[in-house]
Amino acid sequence: MNKIFLPLAALSTSVFVVGTAEYLIAGMLPQVGADLGIPEGTAGQSVTAYALGVVIGGPVMTMLTSRVPRKRLAVGLMLLFAAGSAVCALAPAFGVLLTGRVLSSLSHAAFLAVAMVVTTGLVPPEKTGTAVATVASGFAVATLLGVPLGSLLGQSAGWRAPFWALTVLALAATALLAAVMPEQPAPATRVRDELRVVTRRPVLLAIAATAVGFSGVTTVFTYLTPLLARIAHFSPAAVSGLLLAYGAGSVLGNLAAGKLTDKSLSTTVRGVFGGLTGVLALVPFAVLWQPTAVLAVLGLGLLATATIAPLQGLILRHAGAAPTLAVAVNAGAFNLGAAAGSALGGLMVAAGALRWTGLAGASMTAAGLALTYAVLPRANAGRRPAARRQDDRSHPRGVLTRRR
Repeated sequence: MNKIFLPLAALSTSVFVVGTAEYLIAGMLPQVGADLGIPEGTAGQSVTAYALGVVIGGPVMTMLTSRVPRKRLAVGLMLLFAAGSAVCALAPAFGVLLTGRVLSSLSHAAFLAVAMVVTTGLVPPEKTGTAVATVASGFAVATLLGVPLGSLLGQSAGWRAPFWALTVLALAATALLAAVMPEQPAPATRVRDELRVVTRRPVLLAIAATAVGFSGVTTVFTYLTPLLARIAHFSPAAVSGLLLAYGAGSVLGNLAAGKLTDKSLSTTVRGVFGGLTGVLALVPFAVLWQPTAVLAVLGLGLLATATIAPLQGLILRHAGAAPTLAVAVNAGAFNLGAAAGSALGGLMVAAGALRWTGLAGASMTAAGLALTYAVLPRANAGRRPAARRQDDRSHPRGVLTRRR
């Protein structure tokens, strides 16, 4: 049991640390701007720099390190993340802060790709969804605890303190990975094999479903606080409580979706996107009455991160024996979707349509749902177990145990 549990726990802990870093600075922009002598809007570009590092740098890092043994690569990427966090903590100027953020972001998508592929090699194929959700729960916990606690630390001890904390946590996670992660050779596949896989039509459609579908969540979530305060008229304390409930729901929804993915990938991915479309479409009407607003927030929390396991499952199903780059690109697609959703929500808020962001989000998740039918046609949804076993023979764990 420990041969599986401890590596999964170490990977999930590392994902928590990396996930906390992504949006941590967003809650400390006034302090960063005041300390470095820059406008708050300029300080906000550190969030953009990180996102671009994930979207662009992550796949590049994945290709450059494709022949490095998995354990050594995971440890190296976490050390790179720790170095980037330390640079941020020491930054005397905004340019140095951006450098640290980019260094950290380079390890984000590449580490997630390694973590997902290693995870699939630790468990039987029929447990892949649960294992992926367990590791990905680090992101949900980062949203629930990491980012809020980091922001509180930054407000009380200065914005550099959370980056020092991330540095220490990253080094601790590195030591944990070095101690419990099993040795696994580098994949036998070459870079051109990975590139060939990621340009397959089903893989590209799955990545598009991730970016488009997840953008619907962030269209609303980015502006959830003003929506609850101005439209639903919740007090600041109540809004904080609802955001905490959202985070807790995200943890539970992610784990539940992992188990459901093991039972039926197609049903889970469509059920999650269908549920999100319905909840988001109801948000503009639910926020007019506080009890229904609470239910909408809880529903959104349960479904938001429930997209992770089935969407990664789509990638793993179609990537076959060369999944690493495809998973890294899909991680970037989540970030791209988050940026697009935030931008769309921002346009609506600027136009005075804060209440109606849910309808815009619903249209995006509905588009993501439509894309899943292109990736997994209805005819495949009812395939017999024998056909599924045929799929399992191309399961990515083969990459880790077999050389050409």
